[in-house]
Order: sequence, then structure tokens, then C-alpha cells
Amino acid sequence: MTENLFWQRPQVERVDRERVNGHRGAVVWFTGLSGAGKSTLAHALERRLFERGCRTYTFDGDNVRHGLCADLGFSPVDRQENIRRIAEMVRLFADAGLIALAAFVSPYRADRATARERIGARDFVEVHCACPLQVCEARDRKGIYRRARAGEVREFTGISAPYEPPEAPDLVLDTATTPVDTCIDRLEALLRSRGILAATD
Repeated sequence: MTENLFWQRPQVERVDRERVNGHRGAVVWFTGLSGAGKSTLAHALERRLFERGCRTYTFDGDNVRHGLCADLGFSPVDRQENIRRIAEMVRLFADAGLIALAAFVSPYRADRATARERIGARDFVEVHCACPLQVCEARDRKGIYRRARAGEVREFTGISAPYEPPEAPDLVLDTATTPVDTCIDRLEALLRSRGILAATD
């Protein structure tokens, strides 16, 4: 009953946390096919930011489905709910003054738009890890693409379920040809240009 719920105002405000952290809270949302490099870049960016003294946390699609979203499958409805839950969670992390790095296939534009709206455009940085399907398949250490093509995995994005690339992401990274360090340099520059990080150290 939402009429009986009241938002509790904190005694420690977001601006206070950000002042202590030395940076703004934000969500960097990595989207792309399985194998496109989302988790690789999220963890590498976290390491770079951590070494600069930033407060961060990386959310990985598989890890979240082990707990918070363990009850969800991969139907369009379940994918929508998966992204809704994740958006609510990372929004709280941004409010806590952290830089949340979210690495999720998140294949549908409408679901990503909902996440952006819920988190807030100021705090939401959408990064498209653009990588051809054949490269993603070649990188597939878990054999999931092979199983999807054999019909053993249903509703697998890129094979038996669609992926809708972002139409206007904040950054596109060609992860098939661009070295990880170069991608991280571009990501860090973007965070500085958005005012999430200080312009200079």
C-alpha cells in the first residue's frame, strides 16, 4: 500500500557524501552483447577509479542473477523486471555518492530509457560496447553461443532474442579493435567532461 509509505529524509545528504568522496555519485551503464566486453571494461574502470581514490562498485549481470534477480528468467517481461530492479539498486548507490558501474546486456531500448529516467539523466552515463556478433562468439569461453545456436539456450540475445543498440549513447566503444586501456582513458575523460570526476587530479 503505497499510501502508507513515506520517504525517510536522511540526516546525511548526498552532497555531504560527495564532498567526502571527492566526486559525484553516478551510474555508468555498459550495454552490449554477451562477450562484447562490458564486464571487462567495468572492472578495469573500477580499478582505475579506485586507484585514484574514488568510491565505486561494479554490478555484473551474472552476479545479480545469483541473488537479487535469481527468480527471473529471460523472457521480455523478466528482462524488463531485471533492469527495473537493477536501476533502483544502482540509483541508491549513486545517491550514496558512489560511482556504480553496471554491466548488463540490457537489450531493449525502452528498458534502458526507463533506467535512465529512474536514475536521472544527470547521473546516467550510457556506454555502448559495440562488438560484432562473430567476435563475441569467438570470445565465448562459456560455450553459451554454441549452445544457443544448437537450441539448448532459449531467448539468448543476438541469436534467438533481439538486441536493440542505443541510438544516442553517451559513448560508443569499438571493443573489437580498441585496447582496454584506450577504452578506459576515454571513459575517464567522459566522466571528467560530465563533472562526475574533477577536471584534473
